[in-house]
Amino acid sequence: MPVLLPPALKLFLDVLRCPTCRTRRLHPDRGALRCPAGHTFDIARHGYVSLLTGARATSGDDAAMVQARDRFLATGRYAPIRQAVARLAADSVPERGTVVDVGCGTGYYLAGVLGQLPGARGLGLDTSVRAVRSAARAHDRAAAATWDVFRPFPLADEVADVVLDVFAPRNPAEFHRILRPAGRLIVVRPTERHLAELRGRVPGMVAIDPAKEQRLRRAMDPCFESVVTELVEYPVELVGPEVLDLVGMTPSARHVSRADLRSDGPLSDRVTVSVLVTAYQPR
Repeated sequence: MPVLLPPALKLFLDVLRCPTCRTRRLHPDRGALRCPAGHTFDIARHGYVSLLTGARATSGDDAAMVQARDRFLATGRYAPIRQAVARLAADSVPERGTVVDVGCGTGYYLAGVLGQLPGARGLGLDTSVRAVRSAARAHDRAAAATWDVFRPFPLADEVADVVLDVFAPRNPAEFHRILRPAGRLIVVRPTERHLAELRGRVPGMVAIDPAKEQRLRRAMDPCFESVVTELVEYPVELVGPEVLDLVGMTPSARHVSRADLRSDGPLSDRVTVSVLVTAYQPR
């Protein structure tokens, strides 16, 4: 029996475009989305649509990373970050607005925004199949699709009121293309103080590039200007399993073994969460 079209995905049929044709709309057809030229993209039984074909720039999060992220985010340790994102998004989205979360992961931040905007719809894009499975269940108004941030997005021009980029790679030209002129881009990235206590004690954790902010400004300036930047910084107390999940949900998981998080190491610790949240407007 063909997979039914998820209600949240149905909400986006007016703005989705065929990734191959780039301009043609997609319509539901026997458990898939299809364009008039016949290009077909399967709707998975987990509720997302597989728009990405061919080689991917990155493989995205694997199953273990997604499970670690689900567990850690469920603790509420990153709730202040989600609240800041949702508040800045709510300042920009009309009553029945459109939110696109690029590199959405499990949909945690997208769900937070939609929770503050009763009339809005959300679309999460991520290269990881494991992640979009979770994102498709994150909120009843959240659709999800596999996609690579480094490719032109499978969306029409000027359809988004808000684009979210939370701890994810960036594609400023595509962000600009899909945003409405009055729309907002919200970017979240770590400061050098973010989890510094762990990085100082756990071999292999990915370092924060001290030139990160300069590179961000150079990348964003041609397309966007900053409206407001907020520092979200606070201490958290972590117990052993939370440390494992916090490290295991990040790119550091590819470089750190459980042996690095040994019992005489930071299995119970106080660490600093420190991120910058910037709202940009299109130039």
